[in-house]
Amino acid sequence: MDKADMNVLERVKALITRLTPEPICDDCVTEKLGLSIRQHANHKTRELAGSHGFERRLDMCSICGATKKVIRHR
Repeated sequence: MDKADMNVLERVKALITRLTPEPICDDCVTEKLGLSIRQHANHKTRELAGSHGFERRLDMCSICGATKKVIRHR
């Protein structure tokens, strides 16, 4: 993993942790962090899911209110 990838991962992790325990969707992660493409957020949230208290599931996003795949930190 290169430095840029790690930076994105750390930024995604920090945002999700800051919102604990509220869930956030990939689209809102992309928007809040100013990422160039949604796939960056999707890749990083899938990478975090299942580790260190992060869980990904179908739920309502606390930012946009849409029901879709979200991630949250417990």
